[in-house]
Amino acid sequence: MVTNLPAEAKAKWLKVMEAKTPEEKMKALEDFLSSVPKHKGTEKLRLWATRRLAELREEIEEKKKRKTGRGVSFFIEKEGDVQVVVVGPPNTGKSMLVNRLTGARTIIADYPYSTTYPVPGMLKYRDIYIQLIDTPPLSRDSAFTNRIIGLARNADGLLIILDVSMDPGAEFNEVKEILREYGIILSKPAGRVVIEVSRSGKHGLRFTLMGRLLNATLDDVRKLLEEYRIYNAHVKIYGEVTLDDVEQALFENTAYKPAIVYINKADLVKDIDTIIKAFTNSCNLPILYGSAMTGLNLDKIGEALFNRLELIRVYTKSPNTPPSEKPLVLRKGATIRDVAESIHRDFVKNFLYAKIWGKSVKYPGEKVGLEHIVEDGDIVEIHIRG
Repeated sequence: MVTNLPAEAKAKWLKVMEAKTPEEKMKALEDFLSSVPKHKGTEKLRLWATRRLAELREEIEEKKKRKTGRGVSFFIEKEGDVQVVVVGPPNTGKSMLVNRLTGARTIIADYPYSTTYPVPGMLKYRDIYIQLIDTPPLSRDSAFTNRIIGLARNADGLLIILDVSMDPGAEFNEVKEILREYGIILSKPAGRVVIEVSRSGKHGLRFTLMGRLLNATLDDVRKLLEEYRIYNAHVKIYGEVTLDDVEQALFENTAYKPAIVYINKADLVKDIDTIIKAFTNSCNLPILYGSAMTGLNLDKIGEALFNRLELIRVYTKSPNTPPSEKPLVLRKGATIRDVAESIHRDFVKNFLYAKIWGKSVKYPGEKVGLEHIVEDGDIVEIHIRG
């Protein structure tokens, strides 16, 4: 066990996982924290829970500001297909970059901390819409750090902006360390577990294996989840994971956020290749360099985010009709069940079969079941009873 939690705490954690609104989550988290014993094994969990409560309180306060129209709100409603938060040290050109990519009315100035609240904009890439959020600078002496972390935690991914004319390696390490201290990691772990709990469903526990369990079986996972009173959930396993990894995935104290790095202001230096080469040796994320001022390589950001977030586009159709122009945007590893649930909740209950045209099948129009894994560009026709 990761924390040796008592049965009462395990049962209360389910309420935290099921909570949808910040208000529900804060109440459930307070209740959970009151049942967690104080000992060395729970120190990190209690620290994370305390920080998370602070984030939720601020998020709730921001929502109140937005609702009443008093003050500027940090809360940004998700729009489009995915949300990406733009972070970086002071004066790296985040606001200009978001403005150039989306047309959003960001505050552009040549002095640090000119941005004091988040500004959303929409980037279209292929047939999908990526919501970019410009944020105040992320640094240790910033008054906005806790709120930026809250935005980053709720986002689908991060776009890290650095200044090539400064020391991009040092800047990146600082950003990475701040995020890590608040429980956000940028490097994809060798193994990863995603547990999607269903609040109201009778599907039971189902598993999608994109890797394998080490020294454990799916029955062991089932028993572990039942200890937390989780009986309806979709468990996705990527890479090699242990039973401890599965339990750790129940808690949000470490969240992996896919990210790319854009090294800005390339127009200000001459030996850009040498700088980028040195930086690449210390950074294992996808790296782009360019200039928000001149537009250099801005057109590559959409593709880089699409790949890093492991997105796929699935086009749906009805019998004897052309495919939809707007795709469903899902993640790699998504199944026909995910497609059906995205269309309508009753589609799974009344599901008969699906026909697919695309890379995931051997021939056009092949019939498949709910657990068939779809791929980017697939066209899906779902047949239901009635």
